Amino acid sequence: MSSPRLRATPPLPVPESPLSVLYLIDSLGPGGAERLLADYLPRLARLGVEPTVVTMQDREGNPVAAEIEAAGVPVANLGIRRLREPGALRRVTEVIERTAPDLVHTQLEFSNILGTVAAHRLGVPTIATIHTIDRPRRWSRDAARYRLMAWILKSRGARVVSVSRSARDHFIGRSKARRDQVVTLHNGIELARFSPGGAAKRSAARDELGIAIDASVAMTVAVLRPEKGIADMVEALPAVVHSHPSTRYVVVGHGSQRPTLERIVADLGLEDRVLFTGARSDIPRLLAAADVFVLPSHTEALPTVLIEAMAAGLPVVATEVGGIPEMVDRGISALMVPPHAPAMLADAVRRLFSSPIQSAAMGRAGRRIAIERFDLERQAARLVDEYRLAISAGGFR
Repeated sequence: MSSPRLRATPPLPVPESPLSVLYLIDSLGPGGAERLLADYLPRLARLGVEPTVVTMQDREGNPVAAEIEAAGVPVANLGIRRLREPGALRRVTEVIERTAPDLVHTQLEFSNILGTVAAHRLGVPTIATIHTIDRPRRWSRDAARYRLMAWILKSRGARVVSVSRSARDHFIGRSKARRDQVVTLHNGIELARFSPGGAAKRSAARDELGIAIDASVAMTVAVLRPEKGIADMVEALPAVVHSHPSTRYVVVGHGSQRPTLERIVADLGLEDRVLFTGARSDIPRLLAAADVFVLPSHTEALPTVLIEAMAAGLPVVATEVGGIPEMVDRGISALMVPPHAPAMLADAVRRLFSSPIQSAAMGRAGRRIAIERFDLERQAARLVDEYRLAISAGGFR
């Protein structure tokens, strides 16, 4: 059965009257939500939004903050390290009072909880974005925080935006929110930054990485966490190397699991096959070095990096989890495998390495999908429309 198709959405008309929006986010460290906010802000400003950004805490130096400030958007940090930290709610309330926004847009757990409660007390409408599909261990602290967040967003928030239909269904099931309170708005990307790399781009990217021009290259871009499933792809690699001896696997990103992954690579004797680049800001350029993009995640809501890979014209091997099946056309732009299945990952990657004509066709199909369904300009216009709906409803539905 083919994956559900997403229809391209035409731009929505946006009134010219400006909107003052306060963006509350847990941090501006490396991560998909943080990166997405930085990409959205310039477009939102052109659509009449006057943004202010406030983070709850610092994570790894909040590197994305400098980029946002360089675009002329002020960023402040409240220094809230724990949800129950004394004075945390007061500090959030004070920043909303000082900013006096038309709407507060919260993202990630601490901000969704503290920002929604504070804004509700002040009578300011809120929108919260759900970026992930959280399944915390039952009775754990994470599970308690998720239940608290879900209840607050359901009972105190004006509207919840989820990045995929699967994330929307998951949140509604966990929170018991009304279906009309939660809307799906898929992530978008700046398509102009991502284009299929020609021979010159491919050669330059491989030269920098120390990879032969005739090697078979798989690439994953992700924060290095266990749920990204990168260990599964490492375990799949010996089977791929057996049939394609020139194989190299490039892992782009930084995270707490890197030492563990490096140990697995060493245990399997793959040190000359796996390259860890660390965090990089030149993803469009690095993608040109790849033949296949692999996303072996155990859970995902709607991974922006998969859109980027498709926009770059790469065939995809991905796991059938979360919102990923909504993003691709199975067998046309991507090969899908179950999570936790290294042998099936190996088979899919080998199939694409062995079929350059099929791989090229899948890459072209993926680029068409990215253009038709995930244009950042269109998604920004839809988000502004959601802002105005929340405000016109008086903040509470």
